[in-house]
Amino acid sequence: MFTYPPHALVNRTIPKSRIFSAAKPSTRIRNLFTSQVSELVWKYKLSPDTVNLPAAPGLDEIQIFEITCKSTTGPENQDVLHEDVLRTIDKAIPSRICFEILSGPSLRYAAAFKRPSETDPAKPVLGDVFLTPWQPLQTRETAPPLPLTLNLAALYAELLQRHIAASPLQLTARPGETLETLLDRAAAVRAQLRECRRLEVALKREIQFNRKVQLNAQLRQANAILSSLRAPLE
Repeated sequence: MFTYPPHALVNRTIPKSRIFSAAKPSTRIRNLFTSQVSELVWKYKLSPDTVNLPAAPGLDEIQIFEITCKSTTGPENQDVLHEDVLRTIDKAIPSRICFEILSGPSLRYAAAFKRPSETDPAKPVLGDVFLTPWQPLQTRETAPPLPLTLNLAALYAELLQRHIAASPLQLTARPGETLETLLDRAAAVRAQLRECRRLEVALKREIQFNRKVQLNAQLRQANAILSSLRAPLE
């Protein structure tokens, strides 16, 4: 998604034992991790020393992790890395993380909003994961530089906004919209998409004409709400 400064490079492999020790995942997650992840690399560290931006309260580093998947099978590589594996890695590391996921000749990006827990700062609270579509690995070579921001908190907000916009939600921040408000709107869009799909399935299954008319009206209303949520301006 971005080209990172050379002096931000860490390039250090993270053993899965460290993730397991910190996150204490279930046997199911351990098996998924073992079967799906070939290598986990701490690729870059974005900090005051490496990107020349001041830290912000509760945010002094952003990490870029690279995950190489073992498999490239499945339709559009959808099954090569389960979202629960991503969340387990994210929970194991206190810092904010953006992921680059490699699968054969393909690449996708992922990130979830993370904040310290109010009751236990050692246990981060994670929001929804935003995954971009798969793209050719070569696109990473032409990625733009990091956006210009005032501090690491603003950079983190910009990174999350880019992930949300590039995800299938295709949701861009409205003028003056905070990251928190954008995340709330993204959650509302996801919920509304589920409602639209539910109504579409119900409409296909319905055989009574009167009920079909009712479902069509509900679907039109649900789509109108979805369009208003996605609109770039209030």
